[in-house]
Amino acid sequence: MEKQKALVQDAIQLLKDLIATPSLSRKEEDTATLISRFFIGKSVEFQRKGNNIWAYASKYDASKPSIWLNSHHDTVKPNVGYTKDPYQAIVEDGKLFGLGSNDAGGPLVSLIAAFLYFKGKELPFNLILIASAEEEISGPHGIAHVLSELPDPELAIVGEPTLMNMAVAEKGLMVIDAKVHGKAGHAAREEGENALYKALDDLIKIRNFEFRKVSPFLGKTKVSATIIHAGSQHNVVPDLCEYTLDVRVTDAYTLEGALTELKKCLVAELQPRSMRLQSSHVPEGHLILKVADELGLEQYGSPTLSDQALIPFPSVKIGPGDSARSHTADEFVYLDEIEKGIAGYIQLLETYASLKSSKI
Repeated sequence: MEKQKALVQDAIQLLKDLIATPSLSRKEEDTATLISRFFIGKSVEFQRKGNNIWAYASKYDASKPSIWLNSHHDTVKPNVGYTKDPYQAIVEDGKLFGLGSNDAGGPLVSLIAAFLYFKGKELPFNLILIASAEEEISGPHGIAHVLSELPDPELAIVGEPTLMNMAVAEKGLMVIDAKVHGKAGHAAREEGENALYKALDDLIKIRNFEFRKVSPFLGKTKVSATIIHAGSQHNVVPDLCEYTLDVRVTDAYTLEGALTELKKCLVAELQPRSMRLQSSHVPEGHLILKVADELGLEQYGSPTLSDQALIPFPSVKIGPGDSARSHTADEFVYLDEIEKGIAGYIQLLETYASLKSSKI
């Protein structure tokens, strides 16, 4: 108990230091160095690649499976609604205010504290802590940059603010650039083939479009038209209309599958910008689902993106804080949420270890 109290105090101080250190996506050098120094002070050996830091709780054992503890230390830009200094850690009424305090500073320092709790202990798995960069932009130099450096996990626990409920599925994202071709002509005469009108036919279909498969956790895959552009001058029939689709894909589809279904009903040429941000769902029968049942954790499907989208292994998302506070002005996390988050992560890992050992 005393050890956990000390871990809570260390975690809160680390979070205060992180808040005071600007770490916008792609500019996380200083927080990466801060976390490195924290590990040095705790006699934790670690590795760094770019602005990603990872460490093992004990000597790696290739005969054991691995579990990743992952959260991010980058933030979005502070919005104009802030009334407090976003880079000053302010404690008021049990709340710790500051940019990144909730998303995902609270989960990150809670995972680090839980990692330190298990440091040097014998576990039926390798425990690996990963503090990643560029999560807010799903950047190439974030978690994706270090996948090849790490052993494949049987489970990744991704720290995000979920009120310590467990997201066992997460929507993916696909942004599509669409082009509809016509034939130019003079607007005053019956000439040409209006690409704008052809695109409008597509857009009507998109407005009413429903994907065939529905996820029990995440519901329907959704497509929205968000940008359109056509024409260059008022008296010329446009020969090209371009529009953009935002597709939020559930675990019922791969991105490729969702794209195929859209192509069957639209005239436009569809070109995805990326096929990286896949949806995820914990496989049926995975041990973490039994752990969630044992602990009475609410399981749900998350509509928001995280590093789960870039982790091609079974993963869950869980952490202290509330997703509704993310990216809001005067962002905060309750201090007791951090304490409960650390205890919750420890209990989660202890239960997982116990159930796993009983199966061996």
